[in-house]
Amino acid sequence: MSEQQTGRLYGVGLGPGDPSLMTVRAVEVIAEADVVAYHSARHGRSIARSIAERHLRPDHIEERLVYPVTTETTDHPGGYRGAMEEFYADAAARLAAHLDAGRTVAVLAEGDPLFYGSYMHMHKRLADRYPTEVVPGVTSVSAAAAQLGAPLVEGEEVLTILPGTLPEDELTARLATTDAAAVMKLGRTFPAVRRALERSGRLAEAQYVERATMDAERTAPLAEVDPESVPYFSVALLPSRIGAQAPARPGEVVVVGLGPAGPLWLTPEARGELAAAEDLVGYTTYLDRVPRRPGQRRHASDNKVEAERAEFALDLARRGRRVAVVSSGDPGVFAMATAVLEAAAGDPYREVPVRVVPGMTAAHAAAARAGAPLGHDYAVVSLSDRLKPWEVIAERLRAAAAADLVLALYNPGSRSRIWQVGKARELLLEHRAPDTPVVVARDVGGPEERVRIVRLADLDPAQVDMRTILLVGSSQTRTARRGDGTKIVWTPRRYPER
Repeated sequence: MSEQQTGRLYGVGLGPGDPSLMTVRAVEVIAEADVVAYHSARHGRSIARSIAERHLRPDHIEERLVYPVTTETTDHPGGYRGAMEEFYADAAARLAAHLDAGRTVAVLAEGDPLFYGSYMHMHKRLADRYPTEVVPGVTSVSAAAAQLGAPLVEGEEVLTILPGTLPEDELTARLATTDAAAVMKLGRTFPAVRRALERSGRLAEAQYVERATMDAERTAPLAEVDPESVPYFSVALLPSRIGAQAPARPGEVVVVGLGPAGPLWLTPEARGELAAAEDLVGYTTYLDRVPRRPGQRRHASDNKVEAERAEFALDLARRGRRVAVVSSGDPGVFAMATAVLEAAAGDPYREVPVRVVPGMTAAHAAAARAGAPLGHDYAVVSLSDRLKPWEVIAERLRAAAAADLVLALYNPGSRSRIWQVGKARELLLEHRAPDTPVVVARDVGGPEERVRIVRLADLDPAQVDMRTILLVGSSQTRTARRGDGTKIVWTPRRYPER
């Protein structure tokens, strides 16, 4: 006598609500199943069952999996999570009993079974024990976009799917960063989602879709929706920006810090401002770090025309354009924010809105790579004498060195400036020991990154260029070699009493 075979488990995606959007495979599986299971709230009504109802037979065994709670308020000793874990374990045991008896079990799921669906909790508990098939379904996101008649994403755009239950600050950051988005699980989260859209500057683009493809479907600009009317089965959409008419906004200039290199060090706020800009203005090398977007205009220029670049950006904003002026590192540290604000302080640009969006500085990036050399007081000095006399630079170096400050030295050298590093080394050696550690960091975050720690006396000007930043330690700065052979440098936070 052969051993009885177990039944087969199916996770069946039913689509967003309209029964005609069920796949042929979903209908076949329900027809072949012995047991049809579906989740419901305590009232017993199940949207999943109502979608599949026309395909249910009188001899189907129906397993109603009733949630013990639908909000996070519960007197369960394990709290909401404990109550849900207990429920899923019990539900899985009930389905396992049918599978062990050789019955085929179809678990119905609105939308797609593995897309924010309850079926996945059964799948994780049963799929490794029983033969399983997941039947995909049309998601509510796809249905909502279809009902709006709006493309979700195009070309290289990025679509971000977010649960409305995320903290508001996290929602704001992610909405500001992405090209297109869908926010699920609205209902009681709607007020926070709306605020996040407003704070990220995306509210005017946002669309609202309720019960997509169902009889009670509703669509509207999200800004016009009454929060008290929003059910759980609704979606907020930010469709593709390509070809869409930009919301009417006054012209403005946003000076954006790109950080020292690459997208990993670009803040969400900066990323969002770059995406929202109609015009990008900046030094050619920095503009090349910003991804190209259809419809955006790019205005590149040489690195030595900061004032002209600032006035050009302000002129664009006066004509109603939304302009992002890009700057490496932080725009307020030896960069474009000063040039833009200086021009905006006078006529004819006094009325042009200007904002500055910070970025990670080169000094902080280099310090992190080396350890913590900026752990105590420090000074930041540019060695470029293009905009200030060398006498001023020398005076400041002597003052900072006499005060025993760690020094971050920007713009140490270039093809046309090759002597400043050597002269700065001489000045600093008047106040610092020869073995003072110096971090020599080149192209931090870039493909040619090289970070070394050398003695001040051994600092070689020939190995320093415009892509290098120098961090010169104080009398308290220490170095050590770690177990893996790497050398680190730090400046203690506690300064010895005199």
